[in-house]
Amino acid sequence: MAEPQESKTERLLTLSLGDSLCAIDILCVREILDHADITRIPHTSDFMRGVVNVRGTAIPVMDLRAKFGMGRVEHTVDTRVVILEIKKGAGVSFMGVLADSVKEVLELDAQKVEPPPGMGTAVRADCIRGVGRHDGRFILILDVARVVAGEDVQESKDKSTQKGGE
Repeated sequence: MAEPQESKTERLLTLSLGDSLCAIDILCVREILDHADITRIPHTSDFMRGVVNVRGTAIPVMDLRAKFGMGRVEHTVDTRVVILEIKKGAGVSFMGVLADSVKEVLELDAQKVEPPPGMGTAVRADCIRGVGRHDGRFILILDVARVVAGEDVQESKDKSTQKGGE
C-alpha cells in the first residue's frame, strides 16, 4: 500500500525588482536592512554597488536590477538591502542584494513550482530556480548560488575582505 505523499512547502522572501516579483529561499536570508550608505569599490562591475558596514564587517552589495539588466535600484523609503548567507562547502560567505522593496515571507507548495521559462522574463533564466504563483501573480524564484556566482562578484567579495592596503 502506497503511503500518502506529504506536501512539501517552501518558505520564500518576496521582493520587487521593478515590475517583477522575485523570491529567495528564506533559509538564505541573514537579515534585512534599510537602505544604508554603500561605499563604492573602484574597478568593479556596474551591478556591484560597493560594500555596506554590518556591525563592523564590510559586506559586498549587488544591485539585483542592474545584475539582470533592468536599470538600477533607486533609493526610496522602500529600498532594502537583503543580507544573504551563502554556504560554500564547509564555509559561509555573506552578500548583500539591493532590491526596490521587500514584500513578505510566504509559503508555496513545492509541487506547484514550475521549471524556469526558456525566455520572456525580466530576469536571466539561468538565475531562476523556478516560477511560482501567488495571489494571481507569477513569482520568479531566484537561485541564490547562481545569482551571486561569477568572476565579478567573487572579485568584489575578495576586495571587501582584504585586510590592510594594496
